[in-house]
Amino acid sequence: MIYIVREKIFSIGDKFTIKNSNGEDVFQVTSKVLTIGDKLRILDMQGREHIYIEQKLLKFLPQYNIFQGDNLIAGVKKKLTFFNHKFVIESVIGDYEIEGNVLAHDFSIIKNGHQVARIKKAWLSLADCYEVDIESFENPAFILALVIVLDQVIYDDKNNNNNR
Repeated sequence: MIYIVREKIFSIGDKFTIKNSNGEDVFQVTSKVLTIGDKLRILDMQGREHIYIEQKLLKFLPQYNIFQGDNLIAGVKKKLTFFNHKFVIESVIGDYEIEGNVLAHDFSIIKNGHQVARIKKAWLSLADCYEVDIESFENPAFILALVIVLDQVIYDDKNNNNNR
């Protein structure tokens, strides 16, 4: 299934919807404003929370925790690399990696050695826009949470001069 993640360019904090390939709103993403560190929620269109994302502070390289309800389901860590982007995800549903090219526009999400999602960032767009193709057996809210973390680390932090 293909999802389109497009952040609104002129919003306070992060607040946007995620659409499916038919253009229908599937999820909404909201963030807390005026907090230290990123705190985002992925909700369905009825307002039920599926995922909560929280940045871990005081880390040399960016780290995030992903929760379902009160349960920690994954930890995301950016790895120190020089020519590409790489993240390691330890989760209760398997070990994942995100690997991206040096231009940071094409990424693969790999679970236990097999690609389970492909991410393409639009080249010419006023706001960050991603096409995410997720295998049918994966949890789309979880995979989309990984894409949001990727965006927070590579693009949002770059705008704040915190990218490593």
